[in-house]
Amino acid sequence: MDHSKILGSVLAGGKSQRFGEDKSQVQLGDKLLIDYVLAEIIDVFNEILIVSNNPIKFNQSEKVSLIKDFKNNLGPLGGVLSAMKWIKANNKDYQWVSTFPTDTPFFKNQILKDFYNKVSLKKSKLFFIKSNNTRHNIFGLWSIDLIDKLEDDLSKGIRKVEDWADSVGVEIINMKFDKNDPFFNINTKKDLEEAKVNLLND
Repeated sequence: MDHSKILGSVLAGGKSQRFGEDKSQVQLGDKLLIDYVLAEIIDVFNEILIVSNNPIKFNQSEKVSLIKDFKNNLGPLGGVLSAMKWIKANNKDYQWVSTFPTDTPFFKNQILKDFYNKVSLKKSKLFFIKSNNTRHNIFGLWSIDLIDKLEDDLSKGIRKVEDWADSVGVEIINMKFDKNDPFFNINTKKDLEEAKVNLLND
């Protein structure tokens, strides 16, 4: 797979209602939560977008740009569409958008490489990772060809990533992990405390 045709996008526009504050800005160990995923993907892509409606902090890099959602309150699908619109507006040559959440500090670069190695671009225009019977709808690879349908469906009120993905036909890439779950995500303060323990044992 030609990585130069893929735009990396971190979807940081969530309201973090269960957590009570912007999760991306929470300190875990010696880094902000968003910087964990950035550290793992920074060498994979020519450019990375962070889609956030807040003026957030992150490890600055000439590769990384911060943009806002083109429209508020559309959820993760709106973040994906915002990245696609950015590609079009800036006349970029990217054919795919690879998406990541901000709250999975144990995700590793090798998992992304394994994911790409298992993807057959002829099979679908949308790919998600599934591990240990859990589907991870934000770890996705989205064809730019989906832009018009995505915008149309969002205008009709569709918000759930899983429902929309199933409607367009998503290819699921299965992975298995016997030890610690690298997709452990932080939704609550209790999750953060568990992540601190896991970080010490990692």
